[in-house]
Amino acid sequence: RNMIRKGSETIQLGEEYMKKKIRARVISQREIGKDIFDLVLDAPEIAHQTVPGQFVSVYCQDGSRILPRPISLCEITDRTLRLVYRIAGAGTREISGCKAGDTLEILGPLGNGFSLEEKGRAFLIGGGIGIPPMLELAKRLPGAKQVLLGYRDERFLMEDFLPYGEVFTATEDGSFGTKGTVMDAIRENHLEADVIYACGPKPMLKAIKAYAAEHGIPAYISMEERMACGVGACLACVCTSTEVDEHTNQKNKRICKDGPVFEAQEVVL
Repeated sequence: RNMIRKGSETIQLGEEYMKKKIRARVISQREIGKDIFDLVLDAPEIAHQTVPGQFVSVYCQDGSRILPRPISLCEITDRTLRLVYRIAGAGTREISGCKAGDTLEILGPLGNGFSLEEKGRAFLIGGGIGIPPMLELAKRLPGAKQVLLGYRDERFLMEDFLPYGEVFTATEDGSFGTKGTVMDAIRENHLEADVIYACGPKPMLKAIKAYAAEHGIPAYISMEERMACGVGACLACVCTSTEVDEHTNQKNKRICKDGPVFEAQEVVL
């Protein structure tokens, strides 16, 4: 079922929010960076019930690749899903070859999404391919937003965020924005917030968790991990939690089902 994070709780939504496996038509696909693709699917059966922070599993046509590829949702309308992803292997390379009019089998919506109920100024932080899922959140989250985007070198999606908040960037090589990390950008620009939402690589999330604890503010993080089933059955994407979970009676959380969004203090990074 569809879920959202509220504090350290997972709130389960009603029966109308159920994952579906459908065949979705490709509306468009284009390469927007080196090996980074922007895919738009016509999928009203899934799109109308999806919240920011969730993902879909995309199945390959090649029968030798049985497991689907989990891809986060960048933008959502009543009919369409926008997926921005990086080629990471043979499966995503096959998906990148789809053209308008082709169809793809997808399962979703999966995982839990971000809560939109926190009040005050928000940091929306994306790092690398963790940037795309922050866009729909930027569109829907009320209140003042400061968007921090961390890149290795090549920029993508930056302009898409401009209508929804003040945008700051950081790059490893200093080619634009702050030289360094998103945390360096926060310090350099003397930024402050009351809540943090973030998605990106683990070192970035670890720094954000420490910053949130130091400043006494809530932080919601979306974790990236390789997945197999995508629905919580196989335990292939387990992370370490601070509390014992009900599923395994261990300090585990399944990123695909209990996440991908967690309250930062719930998990060990």
